[in-house]
Amino acid sequence: MSSSQSAHGRPMARRGLLVGTAATALTSGTVSFADAATGNDAPDRTRTVRGTLPTGSPDYVYLPVEVPRGAREIAVSYTYEKTPVPAGTQGNALDIGIFDERGTELGGRGFRGWSGGARSGFFIRADEATPGYIAGPVRAGTWNIALGPYTVAPEGLPYEVTITLRFGPTGPTPKPLYPPERAKGRGRAWYRGDCHLHSVHSDGRRTPDGIAAAARAAGLDFINSSEHNTHSAHGAWEGLWGDDLLVLTGEEITTRNGHVIALGTDPGTWIDWRYRARDNRFGHYAKAVRRAGGLVVPAHPHATCIGCHWKFGFGEADAVEVWNGAYTPEDEIALAEWDNSLVAAVRSSKPWVPAMGNSDAHREPDRVGLPQTVVLADELSRGAITAGIRAGRSYIAESSAVTLSFGASGGRGLHAGIGERLRVDGDDNPVTVRLEVTGAPGCTAHFVTDQGTLFTAALPESGTGTVQWRTTPAYAAYVRAEVRHPATVPGLPGALAALTNPVFLESADASRK
Repeated sequence: MSSSQSAHGRPMARRGLLVGTAATALTSGTVSFADAATGNDAPDRTRTVRGTLPTGSPDYVYLPVEVPRGAREIAVSYTYEKTPVPAGTQGNALDIGIFDERGTELGGRGFRGWSGGARSGFFIRADEATPGYIAGPVRAGTWNIALGPYTVAPEGLPYEVTITLRFGPTGPTPKPLYPPERAKGRGRAWYRGDCHLHSVHSDGRRTPDGIAAAARAAGLDFINSSEHNTHSAHGAWEGLWGDDLLVLTGEEITTRNGHVIALGTDPGTWIDWRYRARDNRFGHYAKAVRRAGGLVVPAHPHATCIGCHWKFGFGEADAVEVWNGAYTPEDEIALAEWDNSLVAAVRSSKPWVPAMGNSDAHREPDRVGLPQTVVLADELSRGAITAGIRAGRSYIAESSAVTLSFGASGGRGLHAGIGERLRVDGDDNPVTVRLEVTGAPGCTAHFVTDQGTLFTAALPESGTGTVQWRTTPAYAAYVRAEVRHPATVPGLPGALAALTNPVFLESADASRK
């Protein structure tokens, strides 16, 4: 890092970069405010640090800041050069966040906020903080500004960070009011939700009230707060929930090797994200999500953005997001991979991972509720919704206009619905699969098994119809339904209008072997 000047003209010492204890972190020399007057009338004090991060920098670089007693607010702003690069070469992108005097230990208590690359500055004080950051006292000690060089140009990433401390009396820290655990609901019923949404608390443009209004307009019964790497929005929903809308709290854990939704965690829970697949830490944090009452849901596993492709495997997944926003070829790949996992689960008799879909809406024109996961739950509560998702008692629809009923029946009046198992006597005993659809005009129903798509039927022009097919456990280990729009590109399947989790078909004879 190069030498710099404080706002009051005093030269800053040249600061070398020091390797931290973690292989993926780097710590710089300390920015000190030790000479700052700290009385109520003390003037603001500012320090500016400049430096250049080279190509191959660690994932996170920490800039320690010595905060003296008496500070009521810390404000940070930063800029960096977006150096022109040739086509096909990654340019500069630099994220930012902060940890307080409790330290930067993985999973520790020091986290105070993260905005990634969504904003150029932030502040924290006892009574308020920038969205994405956690209000609370600015206590004396060593704070750490976390810089995340997301991508670095070949010439390096020149940056400038300005830290301002303000002194004087501090206000009280308000106790956050979190959403309730349940809403009135309709008893045991199918409930619609969107569990991947972003507001101004990360890189979204909508406010929480804008999201709540859009969710109601989309016919949703529940949503999940899922900001990138921060829990600051958990307390931002006051007055926005109601008998008709359950608000769950969570996080989009955004690592350098993929993103994962922590769905329905205890309010106020923060899950760390500063690791890669090679660090062998994901299992620890997946367990932390479940200890907090949440589900682990890898998001857009085949997204092509830098760091978005999922590389941790699905052994810790409670569900997987196979449909993210408007349907694209990335979703088609995720769907195929998920279907392959069903085949493997049948072959090994291991638990299967259910599918879900979410909008990942950030701003207009992103549509909240495109798609939405429709869950059979005993009530509209956090526990019942997460239990339904975990059990696979759900389907995905492009909007609230699409409704499905799907199941299989066999001998002796046995029936199994979505996510359930139908056990019939004998491998060759017939099973009838039935799909009822509304709200899908011009679409085609597809029945998919462990062999692939074995049956298709066009739905009536009205979009409302019933489709039946007969099979046996020997012919189909499971059956799931897809409802697709007409293909727009020759040779490629049409976009999904709806997708169900499977019904598994089992022979009682086979199970006794």
